[in-house]
Amino acid sequence: MEECLQVKLEKLSPLPSNCCIYRVPERLRQINEKAYTPQVVSIGPLHHGKANLQFMEDHKQRYLRYFLQRAIISFDEFVQFIKLREAELRGSYAEKIELSSDKFVEMILLDAGFIIELLLRYRFRQLQKKDDHIFHKPYLIEDIWYDMWLLENQLPFFILEDLFALAAIEIPEQHENPTIITVTYEYFKGLEAVQGNRLKFPPYTEARVEHFLDFLRICHLPSSRNQEKQEGQQYRKGKTVPSVTDLHQAGVRFSLSKSNDLFAIEFKNSTLHIPRLKLQLETESLFRNLIAFEQRHYSENYINDYVFLIHHLVNTAKDVELLVQNGIIENWLPDKEAASTLINNLSRGTTLLADRFYFSGLCKGLNDHCKRTCYKWRANLKQNYFNTPWAGISVCGAVFLLILTVIQAVCSVIQALSQPKNIS
Repeated sequence: MEECLQVKLEKLSPLPSNCCIYRVPERLRQINEKAYTPQVVSIGPLHHGKANLQFMEDHKQRYLRYFLQRAIISFDEFVQFIKLREAELRGSYAEKIELSSDKFVEMILLDAGFIIELLLRYRFRQLQKKDDHIFHKPYLIEDIWYDMWLLENQLPFFILEDLFALAAIEIPEQHENPTIITVTYEYFKGLEAVQGNRLKFPPYTEARVEHFLDFLRICHLPSSRNQEKQEGQQYRKGKTVPSVTDLHQAGVRFSLSKSNDLFAIEFKNSTLHIPRLKLQLETESLFRNLIAFEQRHYSENYINDYVFLIHHLVNTAKDVELLVQNGIIENWLPDKEAASTLINNLSRGTTLLADRFYFSGLCKGLNDHCKRTCYKWRANLKQNYFNTPWAGISVCGAVFLLILTVIQAVCSVIQALSQPKNIS
């Protein structure tokens, strides 16, 4: 037995240092398995060959054929190029891929060709065909869109980038040929966090994109300006925050931030400025996959910290209602109860690194505000007695009558004391 184990130890290969695609941890998958599982199309090896996704293989082959027709190099040249990168591609996955070399290369070419053709057709509508079942009946594009950000359903971005460059595709009537970054940006631009964030990527920065989910994470990250603003506050105490209702009762006002940066949450002059948060059906799946990827791949927990903060702010439907009234939450879910449930469920599985919590300074400021009794008295007076003009008038009238009554009583006492006593 010792010899057998020794042989196994000697056969162990080095672990890849470039892995970026992982299985979702079981503790997260148990919360909502559907949020991590492709429903229409498999991309990469982790869900390759699943029976419920086989109907898409025909569509993938058709898209690959069109992609090859647009490319300036041949099928065999693509195959040879992928074979040269096979070791790097396999190393991008955190687990060993059991497919043979030929099957693996075939899968990569098929999935990569499909993705590139899909992105091109999405960006340039003139490339779409009438018999295209993805962009026309039965309109599979929306379901595919959801599957493209799943952590377990990814191809390394470098292979898309390389094959796109090798193909050197020219789009008719376009002055400038697209890049994989530009068509990826256009594809995901429907997400609010992506809009306006083109400058976070090459050629404007040297940001390295691991895959589509990493692209979306980069879009969600705080701007460098906000990172610098928070840096000096990271290690302070204050890791929790009162709910929106508690803050409201302590006199905090809520205002929609003009920034598109989710992390641009600021507390100034008793007002909490929060960027818009749109709650839709895809919100849970997107954030769950961002959290899972971040926990597996990065030491910085930006997305975890954001979800943790929002969860503490929004505990109940009343909290949702207050933020909806102030234009901060845009709720596309059935009702405010569904919105609060979604936010609370998202926090399950988040991990908080107390010494690196991004919003420590913000939490401290909010907690300090709530501890000051004068703010609570003032807020209580305003919310309960001066919440409408008529209520204010009524309170003022009551106070005026009370003052008159006191004056009358004092006058009566003075008058009684000033009367001369009868001497019998």
